[in-house]
Amino acid sequence: MNDSIMSLLDKYHLIAAFAVIGLTMFVSHWMSRRFTAGRLHGSAIAILIGLALAYFGGVYTGGSNGLADVSLFTGLGLMGGGMLRDLAIIATAYGVRFSEIKKAGMRGLIALFAGVLVSFFAGAVVAVAFGYTSAVDITTIAAGAVTYIVGPVTGATLGASSEVVALSIAAGLVKSILTMIVTPMVARLIGLDNPRSAMIFGGLIGTTSGVAAGLAATDARLVPYGAMTATFYTGLGILLAPTVLFLAVRMFF
Repeated sequence: MNDSIMSLLDKYHLIAAFAVIGLTMFVSHWMSRRFTAGRLHGSAIAILIGLALAYFGGVYTGGSNGLADVSLFTGLGLMGGGMLRDLAIIATAYGVRFSEIKKAGMRGLIALFAGVLVSFFAGAVVAVAFGYTSAVDITTIAAGAVTYIVGPVTGATLGASSEVVALSIAAGLVKSILTMIVTPMVARLIGLDNPRSAMIFGGLIGTTSGVAAGLAATDARLVPYGAMTATFYTGLGILLAPTVLFLAVRMFF
C-alpha cells in the first residue's frame, strides 16, 4: 500500500505539494495551540518549518530550489510560484465591502505612502550601517524591508547580485514573521478592531502574509480589509523602489 501511495504522489506532483502543505499547516497550528497557547500564530511556525525544509532539501540535492529539487515534491515549485501566490492575494479582495474601503479615505492613502517610505528608509539605514555603499545594493535591501516581494523584484530590475537579493528576502521575511507574532499582542492597544483601522494597518505594515496572519489571529473578519491595502502597498513598493527611491539613493551614494 505504501508503494502505491508513493507511486501516486510521484505521478501527481501537485497533489503531493498540497499534501505537504496541508500536513505542515496541521502540525504548525497544533504546535501553536499546544506550546504557545495561540500567541505565536500557526502561519509563523509554518514559515519557519518551510524555511527549514527548503534548507535541508537544498543541502540534500545540492540544488537551488529547496524541497522542490526532490523529484517527489517538484509540485511545490508550481504551488509556491507566482501564479498561485497572485491568485491567493487577489482572492482576498472578494471578502471586502467597498463601502468600508471608502471610509479609509485620505488616511488610507497616506498610510500607504508613509508605510512604504518609512520601511524603505529603515532598510536603507541598516544596509549602510552594515557597510553597503552601492546604490543598487542599498536600494535592493531597503526594498526587501518594504516586503520580501518588492526586494527581489527591485533587485532583478537593478541588476543586484544574488547575495544581496537573498538578504532583501530575508529582511522581508523577518518583518512578516514579526508582524504575525506582534499584531495579536498589540491589537487592543492600537485600536485594531474595525475594518477602517485594519485597512490603515495593512497600508502601514504592508507585508500581505504577515498582515493576513496577524489579523487572522486577532479577528478573522478583518483579514480581507488589511490584506487589500497591504496588496496595494506591495504594488506601490514595486512601482517606487526601482525608480523614484533608487534615484533618491543615488543622490547620496
